Amino acid sequence: MPTRSLFNGTLALAVFAILGGCAETTPATASDQEAGFRVTTVVEGLEHPWGMAFLPGGDMLVTERPGRLRVVRNGALVEAPVSGVPEVWSRGQGGLLDVALHPDFESTGWVYLSYSKPGPGGTATTAVVRGRFDGSALSDVEEIFEADAFTENGVHFGSRLAFDGEDHLFVSIGDRGERDQAQNPLNHQGTIVRLHDDGRVPADNPFVGRADVRPEIWATGIRSPQGLAFRPGTDQLWETEHGPRGGDELNIIRPEVNYGWPTITYGINYNGTPVGDGISEAPGLEQPVHYWVPSIATSGLAFYEGDAFPEWRGSAFVGGLAAVHLARLTLEGDAVVSGEELLADRGQRIRDVRVGPDGLIYVLVDSGRAPLWRLEPGTTAGGA
Repeated sequence: MPTRSLFNGTLALAVFAILGGCAETTPATASDQEAGFRVTTVVEGLEHPWGMAFLPGGDMLVTERPGRLRVVRNGALVEAPVSGVPEVWSRGQGGLLDVALHPDFESTGWVYLSYSKPGPGGTATTAVVRGRFDGSALSDVEEIFEADAFTENGVHFGSRLAFDGEDHLFVSIGDRGERDQAQNPLNHQGTIVRLHDDGRVPADNPFVGRADVRPEIWATGIRSPQGLAFRPGTDQLWETEHGPRGGDELNIIRPEVNYGWPTITYGINYNGTPVGDGISEAPGLEQPVHYWVPSIATSGLAFYEGDAFPEWRGSAFVGGLAAVHLARLTLEGDAVVSGEELLADRGQRIRDVRVGPDGLIYVLVDSGRAPLWRLEPGTTAGGA
């Protein structure tokens, strides 16, 4: 059975950085001291950053929702954005979204971007491109996927990117504000899709050969997927998902599984009325591993197996946009057994969380002049 949220409250975290660069320790708060970590500001001045990726040489790539791909190098934000990024539809929740490296990036140079692509008549959809990155520009840029999800709505584009160990790319796509379409397998609204690294459809996708389901689809019944990550040491793909008013979810994404939106949900409409029949379970529809009531507005997702914080090994970290906190979930097997809010008194919206190659935790804040922070072991001298 799914576990309900074990914590509610507010937190804020912004962490993010480049390895080996200069960083400024931010004033510690009482909650930082109690948890036994310190926060360093690595760079500031990002405009609504959304996703990040670590490059082999120590640089980082960061997406800004208005349509810029930025480089963090030697502890500083490179002034000129990366060239070659496609035009984005930057309205509402739309814009430049996630960034990921090809698993063999050092040989291929491929960088992948998901974004809101403008369409005819003021519409937009979710799309994915890839280009070869040379340190300042993308070249050979090509679109490898365009979701059949064009609407005029500026919400629920998704879209996170995750590679498995076999060069398959998973892409999350929201319902685009048309909830019933999440149960329509003839389009990509409210789905997780699985592609080859060049956009081709894998022959072993679960719905290949069927006329009533799009062949790219891996799973259905998704509302607004904001986090997507493989759990280390397993082949499990996990996802975080915004509910409506309450009912945010943590799911394990499996092939050919329907996650129920909007037929079942632990949330309600924003006006307080039930969603559909107001039910949270139904035969043939998957239950979440964990859900939040009230909503925290889940965002990025990461799993921790590093050495810097041994007491956090095996934890899942989930950003909160409404409850403005970073949730640490303790897992036993596939169950959430406890939860903790980190940096709950900093009052920032958390857009993404990643674990760096150094075993430290990096988090993006969603604001107009956002900092990048890094969580490090120890406490700040001088106290809160």
